[in-house]
Amino acid sequence: MKKRYIFSCLVAGATLMASCTKNFEAINTDPNRTTGNLINPNYFLSQSQITFSQTGYDQLLFQSEWMQSLASTFSYYYNGDKYVFGGAGSGYFSYPWNRTYSALTLLVEMQALIKDKPEYTNLNACATILRVMEVQRLTDLYGDVPYSEAGLAKSGNFTPKYDAQQAIYTDMLKQLETATAALDASKVGPTADLFYKGDVSKWKRLGYSMMLKLGMRLVKVDPATAKSYAEKAFAGGTMSSIADDAKVMADPSNATSSNSDVMRTPDDFREVRWGKTLIDYMKSKNDPRISAIAAIGNGLAANQNQTAGDNTASLQQGMPNGYTISSIVNAPGYPGATPAASATDAPAPLGKYSRPRFQVYADRGSANYIYTYGESELLLAEAASRGWNTGVAATHFANALTADMKTLAGYNATPIAVVSDADIATYVAANPLNPATALQQINMEYWVTTSATFNYNETFANWRRSGFPVLTPVVFPGQYITGQVPRRMPYPTSQLQQNGANYNAAVQRQGADNFATRVWWDK
Repeated sequence: MKKRYIFSCLVAGATLMASCTKNFEAINTDPNRTTGNLINPNYFLSQSQITFSQTGYDQLLFQSEWMQSLASTFSYYYNGDKYVFGGAGSGYFSYPWNRTYSALTLLVEMQALIKDKPEYTNLNACATILRVMEVQRLTDLYGDVPYSEAGLAKSGNFTPKYDAQQAIYTDMLKQLETATAALDASKVGPTADLFYKGDVSKWKRLGYSMMLKLGMRLVKVDPATAKSYAEKAFAGGTMSSIADDAKVMADPSNATSSNSDVMRTPDDFREVRWGKTLIDYMKSKNDPRISAIAAIGNGLAANQNQTAGDNTASLQQGMPNGYTISSIVNAPGYPGATPAASATDAPAPLGKYSRPRFQVYADRGSANYIYTYGESELLLAEAASRGWNTGVAATHFANALTADMKTLAGYNATPIAVVSDADIATYVAANPLNPATALQQINMEYWVTTSATFNYNETFANWRRSGFPVLTPVVFPGQYITGQVPRRMPYPTSQLQQNGANYNAAVQRQGADNFATRVWWDK
């Protein structure tokens, strides 16, 4: 009786088990769960684009003031203005790192989803070009970084090795060449593309323009490779107009611009000014962009709220780097405080120093610029000036001057930063390229245009590559680097704990993890 009972139970249990196993997958699958087959991979591209384009504090606290494009007397901005940690200090080291890897991981996931699917050939190529753009910014800033094993946490790799920058550049150029050649305008392009709305021909020009940029980054360390890729890019066809600018237009309804949000933060709007080095140079050239990008306020209230200010070019004055709110009154050429605007207002000590125009840089519908036609033309002008087969240097330079000014007009939905065609023509005619000073002229303009478009990661990279502008380091007590302008951003402090072995290997190979160590192409 007992045995029969046990047997009956076993049979019943086995039957129940078989019944459950038969429909196990269906029963235990969440019907609301998204799978790779249900996701439109195009959305990974657009999400990566918007993530990568948001630079905000990633570059405002350090790079912009290292390059003396901007200046500040406030302690929060001591980081870049005076080479002294202020505010969150070293916490900002991780901002470009985290943002770029977040954008990069989206592309890694997308390319895994569309692997071996011919209908996504163009999307895959565009993703590769975008991935190169993202990695270049990252490696230019830090040097050796995770590359070949980046974005593989889903596969269980949480401690990726750091690749040497030379190896990264070698592979990026190969990847870029293959991807750009694979683009086919007769096939469907990406359907959620924030750069070009799926225009494959524009992506092809971007691919060759990126090839040019990568090649030109190597002029100091490997001029033969630089020449080869610059000429190859020119032959392939680089950007042809400002319609090819790589940018993301922010969505004002969703406040998707960390760049404009910085200028909408009252403390930042009050504390940041255009640098004296930049404005002095622009005024020496009678640059008509001054009125488009700069304004001064009236009284204390006007300098702490978001009023328009006065953008008359002759009134603009840049603030010198290296001063505090108390010592600025002793700075050479101090313009004085702006008077109180009303009986209830007060004078503003920084009022007569030029600030970025609120209507341009704080517009939540503004453009996040990544790479412009004007920049591409300047790089072609430099390559031609070096005697390489990339066209006529003077023509490229004139094209760049015109494009750089017209690019500002597309900064936001209402083009208030327009420079008139007449003023552009006058400026271009007055500033022809002189072969004797060509490299200086070209790279000074690169500094101006990337400053004006708030693309300070690129400003910093090109300064290290070209040596222009020639900058005088700031002297101030308690600096993290003395006697020189910083050459590199240290790794995020978390890397030593999270990926210590690979971090240590990179430091041993590259040099001390500090602001003075130069990346491979800067040596």
